[in-house]
Amino acid sequence: MTNSLMNGVSDWLMSLPSPSGLLEKVQRDGRSSLSQLELPNRKQESWRFSAVDRLESIFSRPLQGSRSHGIDQSIPAAPSNGLRLHLDTDQNQLRSLTLPAGLSWLTEAEINTYLGSSLACFGSESDWLVELNHAATQHLLALRISGSPPPLELIMGNSCDGLSATRILLILEEKAELEILQIWRGEANTSQSHILEVQLGSDSSLHHGVLALGTGNSSFFAHLAVQQEPGSLYELTSALQGWHLARIEPRMIQSKGKAKTILNGLAMSDHDQEISMNSFMRFDGPDGEFDQLQKNLVSGHSHTVFNGAVSVPKIAQKTNASQLSRNLMLSPRARIDTKPELEIVADDVRCTHGATVSQLQEDQLFYLRSRGISEIEAAKLLLRGYCKEITSSLPVEAERWLPLDHLLNQLRS
Repeated sequence: MTNSLMNGVSDWLMSLPSPSGLLEKVQRDGRSSLSQLELPNRKQESWRFSAVDRLESIFSRPLQGSRSHGIDQSIPAAPSNGLRLHLDTDQNQLRSLTLPAGLSWLTEAEINTYLGSSLACFGSESDWLVELNHAATQHLLALRISGSPPPLELIMGNSCDGLSATRILLILEEKAELEILQIWRGEANTSQSHILEVQLGSDSSLHHGVLALGTGNSSFFAHLAVQQEPGSLYELTSALQGWHLARIEPRMIQSKGKAKTILNGLAMSDHDQEISMNSFMRFDGPDGEFDQLQKNLVSGHSHTVFNGAVSVPKIAQKTNASQLSRNLMLSPRARIDTKPELEIVADDVRCTHGATVSQLQEDQLFYLRSRGISEIEAAKLLLRGYCKEITSSLPVEAERWLPLDHLLNQLRS
């Protein structure tokens, strides 16, 4: 597999169009690095539970270009009180749009200053999946946020065959507030690669929703790098389902402490799918808060992974951190790997973590069936309740996408 994958990477890099545009240097550097980087393997702790051989399919797919967008009847109408943007739109066409008050395009000089700086805070700018995005990325959304602009809905990539590589850079000024919902739809033979960098100013807040729905042998990779100043709030709710291989990597740092971070995640896998949540939280100051709940639901022969690390150094006194991994198995053939981690050096903290693995409770099923509800419908009700604890935290506009219906539609018991 390794030789085949190495050859696939080399051939794919040679097939890419020449670097160009605003991201020309990023593309050149990414291609150079990717050609030399060691391939992911199970000897690496962050890939220990992953089916790395599935990466091979990415390099048989062409790079998707930009396209114009008419009315897509397969998706809900644009939000009435917010702004919808398609990230696979031509960059010149995208930047020609008039933005509402509170949103402004970053200048080229600002992009050169900020792009990659959040990745560097975590030392992840040379990670394999990050360099994959660097090598291929053509679509960049770079915004400055002030005040309280209307909600932002982003349609990420498109559903045509191939690889779509996108990148977002957000700078939130002091006391700015933004709600953002990112939507991915992966059809068969598609791959989605994404990097998001966020810098949250003092007392600012970002309510961030990710709804990523795949089918067939599609793949999805998202790396999020978030820096928080004191008084800021970052809340991420992610819901992933249906990908042959999916991996989301949130990285958060409270630069001077006194900030709050909330992560709510749901991963639902079926058939032979694999979905991974690999998060990292670091406190670089006192009085920080962190609350994480990751729910995984597996059926068929599928596999989910949770690998969540929290770092509390000496300077991070009075940190309050909670991390919980809850897993529900609907099939004896499915597999769950869960690894919550706490690294604590500070001595005045409240930090907890835990993990559970369970099945649908017989007493709950019996209670519902005793009231005339069939076994199948009873199971659906319980699963809907299990998932809704997470999906209810998505931005309000996510309801137009019927997330629960999509998430539960293809699940087998």
